[in-house]
Amino acid sequence: MYHATSPVTATPRTWSSPRPSGSAVVTRPRRPGPSAGGAPAVSGRLDLSGPQGVQLRSVLNSVHRVCPDFHPTQVLRRSGRTVLLAGNIGRRHAVAKCLLDHSPAWAERYRQEVTAYRAFVRHRPPVRVPQLIAADPETCTIVVERMLGRPVNQLRQGGDLNQQSQLRPMLSAVGRLNSWEPPTGLFERPLDYGKRLLRFHELGLLTDRDLDDLHKLLYSVLSSGGRAAREFCHGDARPDNVLLAPNGPVLVDWEHAGWYLAGYDLATLWAALGDSPQARRSISQTAQRGGAAVRDAFLVNLMLVLTRDVRHCETAVRRAMRATTPDPSAGEELRLRLRRLHEDCAMARRAVRAAVSTR
Repeated sequence: MYHATSPVTATPRTWSSPRPSGSAVVTRPRRPGPSAGGAPAVSGRLDLSGPQGVQLRSVLNSVHRVCPDFHPTQVLRRSGRTVLLAGNIGRRHAVAKCLLDHSPAWAERYRQEVTAYRAFVRHRPPVRVPQLIAADPETCTIVVERMLGRPVNQLRQGGDLNQQSQLRPMLSAVGRLNSWEPPTGLFERPLDYGKRLLRFHELGLLTDRDLDDLHKLLYSVLSSGGRAAREFCHGDARPDNVLLAPNGPVLVDWEHAGWYLAGYDLATLWAALGDSPQARRSISQTAQRGGAAVRDAFLVNLMLVLTRDVRHCETAVRRAMRATTPDPSAGEELRLRLRRLHEDCAMARRAVRAAVSTR
């Protein structure tokens, strides 16, 4: 699987239950794209009644403190952590994003997103981004222009992405962003690779050999310097954070933006496109065209992204099992997703070991 064509590729998989011993082919069905925060999207007119209405009025008060002219028209999305409102400011369409969970970690993410949008006012990136209208880091409220377009995960046909109209524009936008070099000091390095590897090893998510192999690749990438050692990334380039519009792709949700090893955005896309084997193959080929150092950086990023997703999914499974009124269908979907993630991790692990063995 570690060939000249692609560092990580896979054929389509479907599920069979139970899985017999032998060479049964396992392929996966299409699953709906997730909304931000892992919660289902909520869309509809404003309803200020009941407990949710109280919460919504509090959100509107926060929005009006930073943007008094914002007139809300619709709830675009509501999760346990955020509320996304569509509205107007005069004739201008806008979106207000307000944080509900003010824990230190999530508040810091919002402040980073405000910092990114403020930086984009003076230093425009080579991709389309929403323009900042107003923001308050203290109340974690952001108001930006509303961009035309639909998330990529809502535009899939037959479980795969259209190479010409969907995947290529998205990869082109990510490539332009990764080649951009904003002024020094605007953005930080959000990910400490050494600490993250040790943390996942302590949690039992990485084996001793995994840790040793990834440290070898990481040392090789960092010692090589150049483009592989640092690259400006969106940090969460999932399909639901990329809007395809007539004028080109738009990237939203910038709370993770910063400097990463090369290929972090590609690894995030690869992990999210489990239902698109052709897209995964194209992403792997894109990573490999950058040379051995970029390819190895992509593999390190991919193992970290997949391991992080495994950890989050295991946590969600435990919560579903402890729920007072468990939802069997939701629990089964989480278990299937966890199984798919473990298969993807095994695939990435083989690619990492093949890369180490060729050095």
